[in-house]
Amino acid sequence: MSQTTPTARVCRDCDGFATATITTGLRTIDGTRNTIRVHCPSCRGLGRTAPTALVRAGK
Repeated sequence: MSQTTPTARVCRDCDGFATATITTGLRTIDGTRNTIRVHCPSCRGLGRTAPTALVRAGK
């Protein structure tokens, strides 16, 4: 019998891509682009979510 490995639950809002880097259109003094990092609000940048039972229990 084969055994399955438990997998982490992927965030349904960001599909596991929790952080995006966006350019602002401006450049810094040394000529590189100015960027900001934006995190998924649902998983707070983790890319995975806790099982619903744990969220309801407050753990």
